[in-house]
Amino acid sequence: MFGYILPEKPELKIKEYDLYRAYYCGVCKSIAKRYGQVPRLTLNYDSTFLAILLASVWEEKRDIRIERCIAHPVKKKIVVRNSEIIDYASDMNIILAYYKLEDDWRDERSLISGAASLFLRNTYKKIRKKYQEKCDIILRRLNELAALEKEKCNSMDRAAEPFAKLMEEIMLYRNDRMDEKHANILKWMGYNIGKWIYIIDAYNDLEDDIRNNSYNPFIYQYNYTEGAKGDVLSFKNKIRDRVEFNLVYALNQIAKSYELMETRCNRGILENIIYMGMLRKTEQILGIGSCKEVEKSV
Repeated sequence: MFGYILPEKPELKIKEYDLYRAYYCGVCKSIAKRYGQVPRLTLNYDSTFLAILLASVWEEKRDIRIERCIAHPVKKKIVVRNSEIIDYASDMNIILAYYKLEDDWRDERSLISGAASLFLRNTYKKIRKKYQEKCDIILRRLNELAALEKEKCNSMDRAAEPFAKLMEEIMLYRNDRMDEKHANILKWMGYNIGKWIYIIDAYNDLEDDIRNNSYNPFIYQYNYTEGAKGDVLSFKNKIRDRVEFNLVYALNQIAKSYELMETRCNRGILENIIYMGMLRKTEQILGIGSCKEVEKSV
């Protein structure tokens, strides 16, 4: 996961913001309790959204505690504890972080990523024993993505497909106990979240990928050719409308999927993220709308 799925903080009620932070801290403490301090560094906001969404779908009863945190030792914070769903979200966070670090090491020979993946390896192996079938599916999708990158795929839709299918699998928590209708809704939501993340990340990384001679689907789909200084910005401006169309379509499908779920808890937070936070992030990355600065932390 990449940390793109954030709430629109100014529009959250105080109690909603506190609950969002309680889930965020819950995921962080779940990682620390079961795997130690180093894996906590992989934490991002996408896993918090996953925990809140699945807790809403399964109507999990919240166990809220007030605890101190190693990062903020003075002030106590509320934390959601003893949650199987939070444990699942934290496990998926680490799995994806590990694969991302491995990929960065293979493609860029990044020493930082290589060292970090070594630190995570034992943790990853523990988690893999719990979710062997799921890990196999995730790895297969990542291999499909790597193959498309190697052949320099010239379609953002084709390039995004493996990650979209990967997010389908991430969404299916305890799918053996879920009816087919709700499983399909969650899969479609996950598919479109995956597509949105892949495309927005590709657009966000376009300048770095061109500079580092790394794969990016937009380079090949829209025939970027290196030219004068400032040419990358012109290229991004030229393709922005087409990228925006794909991102907004994915957001529309995510919203429709959410409405079909008919969830009863955490609705304020989820609706804030789905209807406002993800749209705001789209506008920020594309450089459109009334505010173009990215809020780095909630």
